[in-house]
Amino acid sequence: MPVRPFVPYGDRRLHTPAAAVEAITDEVRGIWADMIDTMDAMPGVGLAAPQIGVTLRLAVVDASDQRGQAVRMANPEVLHASVQLRAHDEASPNLPGVFARIERARAVTVRFLNERGEVEERDFVGLWATSVQHQIDHLDGRMYVDHLSTLKRRMLVAKSAKLSRR
Repeated sequence: MPVRPFVPYGDRRLHTPAAAVEAITDEVRGIWADMIDTMDAMPGVGLAAPQIGVTLRLAVVDASDQRGQAVRMANPEVLHASVQLRAHDEASPNLPGVFARIERARAVTVRFLNERGEVEERDFVGLWATSVQHQIDHLDGRMYVDHLSTLKRRMLVAKSAKLSRR
């Protein structure tokens, strides 16, 4: 499957909530396959469809040590989030060259449509939980920098733009 290009930070598709997926079709499975190849090429631990310009609520996450354990999710929603937080340096290929430390719930329970079109509920902990929450933010039209102060966000966006011009 092809590795797809990332849309730039200013693209409106990154800042608009994605549309719900009505059914798991061969087209959806093909998008997931492209997303996994694209995620692995980064390399990264997750990817949401809007990052590659597809405005559907699709995400993939693979925080495994060996890779090849990607969880394919359509319409993911957090049902429960732990009170305990976990800080992690987050980044995005849509805003290259910068990162920020973000605190998110250490564990989450998520409901989603899986690759068989079945509703699944799964618990994610640690890096898996961080990545799932990061991807759901993308599906909601938000990025990790939206968790920062306006000043810090503007500084990171400007720094990324400067690095991209080089």
